[in-house]
Amino acid sequence: MTSNIPSATAVKSFLLDLQARIVAALEQQDGKPFGTDSWERAEGGGGISRVIEEGNVFERGGVGFSHVTGKTLPPSASASRPELAGRQWEAMGVSLVMHPRNPHAPTIHMNVRFFTATAEGQEPIWWFGGGLDLTPYYGSEEDTRHFHRTCRDALAPFDIDTEKNTDQALYPRFKKWCDDYFYLKHRQEPRGVGGIFFDDFNRLGFDESFALMQSVGNAFIPAYVPILAKNKEVPFTEQQRDFQAYRRGRYVEFNLVYDRGTLFGLQSGGRTESILMSMPPVVKWRYNWEPLAGSPEARLYTDFLIHRDWV
Repeated sequence: MTSNIPSATAVKSFLLDLQARIVAALEQQDGKPFGTDSWERAEGGGGISRVIEEGNVFERGGVGFSHVTGKTLPPSASASRPELAGRQWEAMGVSLVMHPRNPHAPTIHMNVRFFTATAEGQEPIWWFGGGLDLTPYYGSEEDTRHFHRTCRDALAPFDIDTEKNTDQALYPRFKKWCDDYFYLKHRQEPRGVGGIFFDDFNRLGFDESFALMQSVGNAFIPAYVPILAKNKEVPFTEQQRDFQAYRRGRYVEFNLVYDRGTLFGLQSGGRTESILMSMPPVVKWRYNWEPLAGSPEARLYTDFLIHRDWV
């Protein structure tokens, strides 16, 4: 029998286990252990940041768990959700960004999260959100198709609403949401090759919505680790490293200008070091630079940084 009553305890238990499993899988690929930094937040809550820097494979990366609470929402959240005014809130999630040193190995981002807001005498308002997206520097159709197929398969069990007998087709919706969200409007280009993204999701009831979030989180290892293992030791040149640093600039621009999680964290008094551990360690910007026509760098723009059906 399913329940529509949200259980923050069950969500927190899953998220902590997910963080541990992902770190173990990434440590196996790198060969160097992640550091552990536990922290507390004066306004309420805390978290655990698992970080690696100057590893054998990862130049920098972090897998963070956070569980924070508050009495009033920051402007970035309350302006769009007036029904949350006056409610106490609780947010928890696992968020990761990994930046491999090898430019043939793509950067990866994943986030899964749960939010609930309560007020005495009223029903709680809650939802899940998250997704995962891939940012290559040198495109591979095989890798991109594998990544998108894994994302699609994670959502497939939830496509049919058995109670209403309707087809929800979640992957096409969540893929488009990802394409639209991870888009640099000022550059008029996608950040990467996309994946899936969803937010404010509670339409299946708590148990099924939670199961969907779990499936997305569990998809990270099979979606990314094979791509990383395949590419982490491919020979590369300094010119390719230089292009990687240039493209990483787009990552920084998106996170600081558009990313809702970054804005929410900073505006709600979150821990700055943990929020900004997603930033790449080496980044370059150039004035009005364009890749040489017909080059692998140009192919990234023409063949991969486009909205495309990969499955």
